[in-house]
Amino acid sequence: MDDQQLLHYSRHILLEPIGIEGQERLLQSRVLIVGAGGLGSPAALYLAAAGVGRLVLADGDTVDYTNLQRQILHSPDTVGMAKALSGERRLHQLNPECRVEALTRRLEGEDLEAQVALADVVLDCCDNFPTRHAVNRACVAQKKPLVSGAAVRFDGQISVFDQRQEDAPCYHCLFPEGEDVEELRCAVTGVFAPLTGIIGAMQAAEALKLLVPCGTPLSGRLLLLDALTMEWRSIRLAKDPDCPVCGHH
Repeated sequence: MDDQQLLHYSRHILLEPIGIEGQERLLQSRVLIVGAGGLGSPAALYLAAAGVGRLVLADGDTVDYTNLQRQILHSPDTVGMAKALSGERRLHQLNPECRVEALTRRLEGEDLEAQVALADVVLDCCDNFPTRHAVNRACVAQKKPLVSGAAVRFDGQISVFDQRQEDAPCYHCLFPEGEDVEELRCAVTGVFAPLTGIIGAMQAAEALKLLVPCGTPLSGRLLLLDALTMEWRSIRLAKDPDCPVCGHH
């Protein structure tokens, strides 16, 4: 790191679990963020500010006025622009040293698999089950840690699924694909704006802990937040040995 970088990241460097060595790891890291909306916005901002060297921002949607209540990567002058490009512009303003790759498409199939393979950590910041399961399958196949978050109405949740650990569950163990699980969408049910900031920032925190590495990640635990009462619940997650995605089959 040069003198400017030492100054920029000095408050991280002062933290004993991070230090210069940990900060240099961040500068050399690559993170894939799937979704540049309510969760992806705060997650991307904190990861860029913290010095992650390369961020890949994937989102096939465009900025809408209804997004601006919570999606803080975007602004009125980017309405109609691809979210990935709008996010790239904002992140460059925040930290020009962070190289941002904007993917203005929905990642699927081999394209998704290739991007996951290149990443050190993957953040699931999307808003639908098909994409969540596709990202999970790719992370299991490539053995890449997945930081998953969700927020709707006043309810938030976050967990880490890390298949580098033999006994770690995957997203499918928690929400089996194909089961009759109600999918709640913000466009229909609404969402409390700061809730997306809380969960998205926590996703960034978990990603940084995995990259340094330091602390104890949320692998094997699911945190649930009721933002109306500001009460947290922590649930232990077990690997499903018969899981068709990560089980021993």
